Amino acid sequence: MTAYLVTILILVCIAIILGLALNLQWGLCGMVNFGMAGFFALGAYAAALVALSGAGTLAGIVVAALICAATCGATALVSLRLSDEYLAILTLGFGEVIRLVTLSESWLTGGSLGLPGIPRPLWGWVSEQNYELLFLALLVVVVLALFLVLEVLIRSPFGRAVRAVREDDTVASTLGKNVTMLRVKAFAVGGAIIGIAGAFHAYYLTYVDPSQFSAIITAYTFMAVIAGGRGSNKGLLFGAATIMCLIEGSRFLKDIVQVLDATQLASIRLILIGLGLILFLIYRPQGFLLEYRLRSSSLLARSSLNGATRMHDFKQEAS
Repeated sequence: MTAYLVTILILVCIAIILGLALNLQWGLCGMVNFGMAGFFALGAYAAALVALSGAGTLAGIVVAALICAATCGATALVSLRLSDEYLAILTLGFGEVIRLVTLSESWLTGGSLGLPGIPRPLWGWVSEQNYELLFLALLVVVVLALFLVLEVLIRSPFGRAVRAVREDDTVASTLGKNVTMLRVKAFAVGGAIIGIAGAFHAYYLTYVDPSQFSAIITAYTFMAVIAGGRGSNKGLLFGAATIMCLIEGSRFLKDIVQVLDATQLASIRLILIGLGLILFLIYRPQGFLLEYRLRSSSLLARSSLNGATRMHDFKQEAS
């Protein structure tokens, strides 16, 4: 049971990393990315190939992040003349291209057989029985580091500018903001985070094949962001954990409902997950937590105090 819980927590951490990336691209910047599964696969295969070449797992993570960042940045550049709807189609098409490449180019990706024997980070530091806990601890550190970096980024001038682009890019442009570069940077940073998630996915399973990167990954990631609250990284932590627990916890339906076969239970699981998300959107459309906003109450109080002070000085001078 302990091993199963550790596995669930590892999957939750990987889902959080994916959600953090999408929350930056879509939640903060407003750029829809329906190719999450494709970028995720690109990061996983890049890390796997680098690690299998003997360069090391850390090099694999760095290469996966750089490749996904460059690819996402190039995708954002290509989509400059496209509206949000066409950007979504573009990213969806890119994800399909990655799937077909991983399935067809056997000389590089192993085709449908995949890439087995991927080395794991920090292997040999502890016993094999305790390695899962070490891997989980490493993932938790990575999640916390990414969360803190993105929280600082959201509160920085860059984060406020990107949010302005999401709300109205024309107004942001008239205020002197380089809308093009802001979008490219946000999409590229999100891509780097997706690459990190793909690397840890490959290292955990020690095996990757095209069937692992279906479109359902994109759906689950959007569910996590919506449930947590679009633009809220804190809410995402709860959203990703809730979605993954629903997905994995619903597997125990077979122990409760024994009259249905595995195929029927799989369909019922998806129905229940979808129904739960619909009810959540109806009764709490804003998600668990609202996104960070620069608080104006303290600024208004400060400006009122300054105004009152100036008025008092003016009256003294007049008297």
